[in-house]
Amino acid sequence: MKKYLNNLKYIALATVVSLASCVSDDLAEVGDLEDFTGPTPFYNITDVTSSEFDCNDVELWANYDFNFQAGSNLAVNGTSYQWSITPSDGVMLINKDLPVLEQSIEAELATVVAIEKEIAKLEFKIPCETDPAKVAVFQAQIADLQVQLAAAEAALSDETLQNVADLESQITTLAPATLQDRELIFSFPNPGDYTVGLTVTDNLGKSDYTEKIITVIQAVPTIPVPEIAEPSFEDNSLFDGTGDGRDSWRVPSNAAWSPFGGGTTVIQINTDSNPVDAPNLPDGRQAAKFPSDGARVAYQEIEVTPGAEYVLTYFSAFEEETFGDMTVSILSPNTSNYGEAQLEENIIARRTDTNVGRVDNVFKKHAITFEAGENETVIIFASNSGVESRLDSFDIVVKE
Repeated sequence: MKKYLNNLKYIALATVVSLASCVSDDLAEVGDLEDFTGPTPFYNITDVTSSEFDCNDVELWANYDFNFQAGSNLAVNGTSYQWSITPSDGVMLINKDLPVLEQSIEAELATVVAIEKEIAKLEFKIPCETDPAKVAVFQAQIADLQVQLAAAEAALSDETLQNVADLESQITTLAPATLQDRELIFSFPNPGDYTVGLTVTDNLGKSDYTEKIITVIQAVPTIPVPEIAEPSFEDNSLFDGTGDGRDSWRVPSNAAWSPFGGGTTVIQINTDSNPVDAPNLPDGRQAAKFPSDGARVAYQEIEVTPGAEYVLTYFSAFEEETFGDMTVSILSPNTSNYGEAQLEENIIARRTDTNVGRVDNVFKKHAITFEAGENETVIIFASNSGVESRLDSFDIVVKE
């Protein structure tokens, strides 16, 4: 038996040696099998288009830029890339590092750039502003910002200036982008359809091709965010630094907009008596107060963009001694009195909240989504009943 076991050991050893020789790189015609796996190309696209329009929605300029990044299934083998584009007339190639360097310069000059942007925003508003008082305020703000800008530029350290100079030098010496770059930016001359192809070749000479149709969409003006004046009912929060927190919320006519057909409708103001570091209000130190008799209302007409959709948010709080409610409506600009404000034909959107389940004087956030339709303005209107109620911190955004 021992003899047979020894024979089996030798047979097993010989088998191992034989198998090992099959993968030896020293034996002619024997070794690793040829890799038949070729590249499978793909690419990712990021739209980095930018544009600017004046206050009349006239296009000043548009850069239809798209970042392209090539890839393949090959993690080890060396690869080369070849882009193609049809039509190619007017298409420019931009080195992918250019935006990075430009952003680095902005970061070095963060304070200066921030002031310059604020000046640009104000200068943008002036040509289309019809209120001379607002124009005067904007011009005064620009003058103040220009003083701040000069001081910020003078305060730049030698180190910062050298860093900026080094970055600018890198931009100057940046290699031009080519169709052989793995990542680059295509700058398209106009909106339209472009066929972008990519060929990937590995280090064994195997290659494959993929393509996509890229649709470049015409730039459109950004929908402006409407302005709500005195949104948190704070004193001195109007554009010119004045206001008692209520001035922007007064109705055009007490007689027309009173729930009872007459008497004062002006909202009252509730002031937060808590310490500054432990505020009771969602924003600031003041909120709108509506007495329990329901005689006070809030009214403000704001500009909107026809066809746009918006989300209006605000906070409410209630007393708890009996049932009460608060209604906030978005009304058609044709609404001319309280009675018309109750008609469905004039109500664009409406929300009513009650004090059921609420905690006394604890503010809760609400939202109303509405479409502007054909309207260039809408009315924000609020009224209450039953118990003393409060509103605070109105805000509005364009719904994406």
